[in-house]
Amino acid sequence: MRTKIVAGNWKLNNNKEESKSLIKSLKKAIKNLPLENTRVIVAPTFVNLSSSVKAAKKSVIEVVAQNMHQAKNGAYTGEVSADMLKAIGVETVILGHSERRTYFNETDAALAEKVDAVLENGMETIFCFGELLEDRKSDNHFKVVESQLSNALFHLEAKDWGSIILAYEPVWAIGTGETASPEQAQEMHAFIRSIIEKKYSKEVADNVSILYGGSVKPANAEEIFSKPDVDGGLIGGAALKVEDFTGIINAI
Repeated sequence: MRTKIVAGNWKLNNNKEESKSLIKSLKKAIKNLPLENTRVIVAPTFVNLSSSVKAAKKSVIEVVAQNMHQAKNGAYTGEVSADMLKAIGVETVILGHSERRTYFNETDAALAEKVDAVLENGMETIFCFGELLEDRKSDNHFKVVESQLSNALFHLEAKDWGSIILAYEPVWAIGTGETASPEQAQEMHAFIRSIIEKKYSKEVADNVSILYGGSVKPANAEEIFSKPDVDGGLIGGAALKVEDFTGIINAI
């Protein structure tokens, strides 16, 4: 059975005290929820990771990083390495978010190196990918998604996929209020499994958790999560409000 996951990407929001307060409130809100086979994840900014890890202790909440550099060390001003994250108790990192690709020009080649660094350090990644609006309108969305996965992940061995979580995020539905229909999400998630099966095996494809990211809210979460190939969500704005995030978690 694939693991269900609800991950909150806090992006450039919340200072130290706000992060700790949000985690404290979330711990209380989900304390009595039935969360068997379900992971609850939050991704604060780099400067708040250490204090957030401490705040999340004695709870099911996992704290992960929003990004990571592929080098072990060196002259890379402003970057953070795998060793640095592991030293403060962070074992999972989000890679390839559309905002990283768009604003910071992250390429598939660079992301492949980052994925390799994650695996070499015994860590796990939530790997993001997805098409732009023009790709969807021109009916190239399947081709774009297959290319992103192939370029960044298909050099891996089958055993490596135990450390990979996928997050499909149609870029046109991130922070726009637009959401892919549950049918569109299911169609893409099923396609993703099909290309993984073709490259590796049905076992690998069946076991990887694939999250949907794109304006998920309490009102639409249950319908989206009910689709057979959707294993949870990578949540943006709604993860910043305890009531909304709890509602989404409850929908899983």
